[in-house]
Amino acid sequence: MNTLDVSNLRIWDNLTGKVIVLNSSFQVKQESCLAIVGESGSGKSVTCRAIMRLNKSNIKQTGSIQLNGVNLAKLSEAEMRKQRGRQLCLIMQNGMRAFDPSSVVGSHFKATLQQHYAWNASEITSRMARAMESVMLKDPVALMNKYPHQLSGGMLQRMMIALAIVLEPTLIIADEPTSALDTLSQFEVMEQLISLREDTGCSMIFVSHDLGLVKRIADKIVVMKDGEVLESGTTADIFSNTSHEYTRHLIEAKQVLNRHFSSRMGGFNLVDR
Repeated sequence: MNTLDVSNLRIWDNLTGKVIVLNSSFQVKQESCLAIVGESGSGKSVTCRAIMRLNKSNIKQTGSIQLNGVNLAKLSEAEMRKQRGRQLCLIMQNGMRAFDPSSVVGSHFKATLQQHYAWNASEITSRMARAMESVMLKDPVALMNKYPHQLSGGMLQRMMIALAIVLEPTLIIADEPTSALDTLSQFEVMEQLISLREDTGCSMIFVSHDLGLVKRIADKIVVMKDGEVLESGTTADIFSNTSHEYTRHLIEAKQVLNRHFSSRMGGFNLVDR
């Protein structure tokens, strides 16, 4: 059974008439991870925002987006707000943009969780503290009383993951969640995302241009270019038996970079990591 079914998704800019995504279709199975890969401008992020219905007002869309049999395209905005967070959770590329800069991060947690659960402030703090500790954030109560600019990008990403742990959504969309992080923070956040899948049994969409990260977490891959789905398949099939020249180019480019890094670092082989 599929958690998410996207059929004939078409996205365009109503001001310019430019088509951004053309008839995209894919599925996310229960408890699986689908990776959407492609270069910048291929339509990955706008597809994710279309699922969440968070694109700007001039960006229009048609097609069917069904989450556990519910067609999100037919919901009112009030009904859609109930889906966001509780059923659909977005982990953004830039953690700083996910939080109100004028409030401490604990206020964000409280406002979000009170939308979906009848918990008081003490219960919210307790649940968030446990989740933050599980993603290796020390002294969580003190962190919840800090402003976003006082925290690193890696800490903010892990806070978003901790919030997802508490929300227990059906589907998590991780849109380039490591691209703004240093190498060590990337590794830590990837470990937390993998643990999140294992611990909650959620389904996931993982968006990235980094095929090394994709290979670690995804069960299936969709390759996009210029708003079109070029091919899709299991991770093993895409890496070993891709049918499209563009996908081969993406894979080979990653391998060339890894070999160059290996030679500069004295022989460490990172191609398959």
